[in-house]
Amino acid sequence: MHRRASDASTTAHGASQGATHRRSLADFTTDPRVLMLIAMALVIGTGGAVAAWGLLKLIALVTNLAWFGRVDAEPVSLAHAARTPWMVLVPGLGGLVIGLMARFGSEKIRGHGIPEAIEAILIGGSRMSAKVAVLKPVSSAVSIGTGGPFGAEGPIIMTGGAIGSLFAQFFHLSAAERKTLLVAGAAAGMTAIFGTPIAAVLLAVELLLFEWRPRSFIPVATAAVTAICWRPLLFEAGPLFPFSADPALPWWGLAACAGLGVLAGLQSGLLTKLLYMLEEVFERLPIHWMWWPALGGLIVGLGGLVEPRALGVGYDVIGDLLTGHLLAQAVLAILVVKAVIWLAALSSGTSGGVLAPLLILGGAMGWLVGSMLPGTPGFWALLGMAAMLGGTMRAPLTGALFAVELTGDVHMLAPLLAATVAAYAVTVLLLKRSILTEKIARRGQHITREYGVDPYELTRVAEVMTRSVEALNASLAVREAVAVIEQGQHHSYPVVDGLGRPVGLVSRSDALGWKVEGGHEGERLEERISDASLAVVHPDDVVARALDLMMSTGQGRIPVTDPKTGALVGLLTRKDLLQVRATVVRSERERRAYFRNSQRRMA
Repeated sequence: MHRRASDASTTAHGASQGATHRRSLADFTTDPRVLMLIAMALVIGTGGAVAAWGLLKLIALVTNLAWFGRVDAEPVSLAHAARTPWMVLVPGLGGLVIGLMARFGSEKIRGHGIPEAIEAILIGGSRMSAKVAVLKPVSSAVSIGTGGPFGAEGPIIMTGGAIGSLFAQFFHLSAAERKTLLVAGAAAGMTAIFGTPIAAVLLAVELLLFEWRPRSFIPVATAAVTAICWRPLLFEAGPLFPFSADPALPWWGLAACAGLGVLAGLQSGLLTKLLYMLEEVFERLPIHWMWWPALGGLIVGLGGLVEPRALGVGYDVIGDLLTGHLLAQAVLAILVVKAVIWLAALSSGTSGGVLAPLLILGGAMGWLVGSMLPGTPGFWALLGMAAMLGGTMRAPLTGALFAVELTGDVHMLAPLLAATVAAYAVTVLLLKRSILTEKIARRGQHITREYGVDPYELTRVAEVMTRSVEALNASLAVREAVAVIEQGQHHSYPVVDGLGRPVGLVSRSDALGWKVEGGHEGERLEERISDASLAVVHPDDVVARALDLMMSTGQGRIPVTDPKTGALVGLLTRKDLLQVRATVVRSERERRAYFRNSQRRMA
């Protein structure tokens, strides 16, 4: 019996359980299963790229049919669409179709895609349905093709994510592995649309993965690289908006870039507030939500009468903002009209992405401000685009790298970083939630976007364990053990053999049960307690391992043993685990001026 207990102290109960097996301590937890995920990411990256190509073709087909009455899948600008009553009716009819699809198809097609992807990851176990994979791109094509002021990136993120999720569901994978493949599909779709693999991977890290680990980062990057390999065959090679600027900024130039970022942050905060105010207005309407997209579409159509270029994706507008092929009056009209119709359409619950509209709104603001600053308006327009993206989506690195990859101008990194970080600082200070997470929060789900190393993975058991342990000897009579427990202050006690090795735990409820049963007066603890599956840890183990053992075994206390002898050297309780959290809280809240204190001591 003693030998069995000693074996238990070295095998630590969970050797046969996947959740509690011992692992060697290392910088990363990645195992060879990542190779399988990489292979799957190759397939998903291809699927995401093909889906992106199909979505853009579908948008172009709907656009040509709705506005020009021809069957053609080549992209076309709405700048030359006739300003007739038809311009008001087309977006309204498109909204009606989307409302019907959402009502009788799937309500998950409503919105711009990224919050829905986040919700699937955090709440739905990274499982998405085939219905969403089909209806989301179709509804987005109808919305954008009939004039909706949206981009294709949100829908393709949702669609690519659905492809990754559906593929993953054919295999025996964990929720974390399904999440990786879902995000891999999303990153592949975004890469194929814009030709921005690095920004797509950063977007995945900053918005979707909720972690930065090799097990997820490597497959997601693999899918993005796969998509960029397919892009020359499906779309075209090179940056989507080739642009180069040499602003020759004065010494205060980077401060001006940061100032523009502050303006973009304020613009982002205003638009976010207005968006959710309008959503509340729609929610108070005495009609079913199925009709909301149609009402939003009518507002879009009225805006098109004022400025047709505000309709649709608007990639041509982005190009003109960068190259300076616009007049100030036109830029101002696009800024105002695009903001109004985008807010109205998105708050009505229609389907479409936010990235392209954010680029246009931020770019127009940057163009107008930049017309009074050194350099070309296109330079400041690019800064405004990146800052608007980084501030609104709370993804400053994505915003900066996205602008570089879109234009191919790597010399803009310093100004872009100054602008995006400034916008990011403004929005995180002004708004508790972003445009992406507010909707999820209103459904009762709390999301935190701050990443950090798990303190339980950094702390050793020896740092927090209780070293002075009251243990019961296995040879002790049961009645004596019951008396000790009744007089003691602890909820449970470890039981050790003659060599000091733990063989089990005795709780107050055990003692009470023995006392009520009776008949155990002649027995010893070793006859009542012999738990060969007792979970133990060693002083050098990280506390995270002890947490895993507690969850898998239900033990509220775990004996700590010497790894060589198996002898009891401590006890780890739930109260001890709170010390780790207390240390983190102290490091965040306690403030000291060490130099000032040292000077006082010297005085």
